[in-house]
Amino acid sequence: MEAPPCRQLGELQPEQERSSSPVVGLSLCDSAPLLWRIQDLKAVRSSGLVGALLGALPRTPRQNIRLGRPLLLLPEEERLLRERHSAAALPARNQDAVGTELQQRYEEEEQRSYEEQSILALEDRRSALLRAMTSSSGSESGVGSDEALQGRLLALGQSFTFPRSALAVQLSTARAGLSHCQEARAFLQVDWPIREQDSPRREARYQVFRDLRGRGFFLTSAGKFGGDFLVYPGDPLRFHAHFIAVCLTLDESICMLDVLCVARLGSNVKKTVLLCSPAPDGPVHYTSLQWSGMV
Repeated sequence: MEAPPCRQLGELQPEQERSSSPVVGLSLCDSAPLLWRIQDLKAVRSSGLVGALLGALPRTPRQNIRLGRPLLLLPEEERLLRERHSAAALPARNQDAVGTELQQRYEEEEQRSYEEQSILALEDRRSALLRAMTSSSGSESGVGSDEALQGRLLALGQSFTFPRSALAVQLSTARAGLSHCQEARAFLQVDWPIREQDSPRREARYQVFRDLRGRGFFLTSAGKFGGDFLVYPGDPLRFHAHFIAVCLTLDESICMLDVLCVARLGSNVKKTVLLCSPAPDGPVHYTSLQWSGMV
């Protein structure tokens, strides 16, 4: 196993901070920073931040291949936007008023759906009764049978009740007029800014994220690869990740078995593992790990 210093990271120069970048509006659900507006998603992506889409698409809500809004930002992405003064919390509304309005709209939609389904259920019951009485009478016909049929149909219309337990629930995305923008749901907002639990490891993650982003790389979460970040040379829609970044403090010890595991994993997925350690008030030190077989 070789551990030469990583030289590829030095090829790109830190990009300049954009002072004229648009301010995005963050909606906070608990401590998760979410983006709902289209213009905010475009602004964030144009600044090199990726995030992760969480929402289902209205037309295809039961698939998980293509996802839609909201966009969940990493804590490091949210902090970087805040430091650049490129993010602000959406204006909060009266929580009680918003909750009451949404509840009222939901009840109105539910009542309208119940009335529609009641009419359809009555028509279906009438059709079934008509078929049953027609088939039972056979070849018999006359005024008496017609009057009996009309009487049964009239009695059915007067006594029929559609139970609410049989109400089919419809997805709200199938109806127009219901907004799924987080601006209409301010009761999910919490205090701004996000309260972060200070820890050396969290600070090291942010310093590494800011340094790599400043060098022009794109970063996403690398939880499924056993690291902190996946590092891309360009937009993840066009490039595969080249590095798996593992963030450590300078005084943090690491077990050799963990080093072997992450190095083998990086070799299997054809990525270079980076051990990233930011110095206090200094640059970030990078060490690359590459697995080489024994000859």
